Amino acid sequence: MTLKITKTDVWAAEIQDQPGGLAKVMETIAGAGANLECVIARRQPDKPGTGVVFVTPLRGKKLLAAAATAGFSEARRIATLKVEGGDRPGLGAQIAQAVGTAGVSMRGLTATAVGRKFVAYLGFDNGDDAGKAAATLRALGRKQ
Repeated sequence: MTLKITKTDVWAAEIQDQPGGLAKVMETIAGAGANLECVIARRQPDKPGTGVVFVTPLRGKKLLAAAATAGFSEARRIATLKVEGGDRPGLGAQIAQAVGTAGVSMRGLTATAVGRKFVAYLGFDNGDDAGKAAATLRALGRKQ
């Protein structure tokens, strides 16, 4: 089974941890034509009353301008890989093991499976770590 691995830019914005806090920033970018593949939102335990939302992709001048208005900026400190492929039992464990065996620590992982396909977003502290992980995951995909 082949794994499709691509570097992806992620954008982040602080949100208010209150009803409608996420909707407010999402409405702004939706109005500019955002067609997002991934949205992750969570509270910030170290900043009570706030949360953070991560989205991908954001492309085009109009959309980037709206995103800036909503408080989004590129999350440059998080090197992110998008990994896609056919789903099967144990694949998540194999991905995590491969990255760990490469000597790389993930900053974060978000994954979902729909039907027979999965998509995962793996965050790393820097581009070098993301590059090592990508090479290891490509090798894993060739073994399948």
